[in-house]
Amino acid sequence: MKILDKLNSKTTCIFAAGVLFGTAGIKILASKDAKKLYTQVTAAALRGKDCLMETATRIQENAEDIYAEAQLINEQRAEVEE
Repeated sequence: MKILDKLNSKTTCIFAAGVLFGTAGIKILASKDAKKLYTQVTAAALRGKDCLMETATRIQENAEDIYAEAQLINEQRAEVEE
């Protein structure tokens, strides 16, 4: 029984601490400063996405050019062989 009493007491303290930290955490996460931080991080992520998309487009265009040139080379070789 003493073990159960200690366990219940310990569990209750842990639960209370969790509620306290959770409540404080919600207030911190909902503060104006936190919202400014979220906005800045989101803006940076969007800038990163734009940069990534531009790079991907350039790579795709270069790959298409290479593919077209390779096809031309193969067509020219086929004509020479005939």
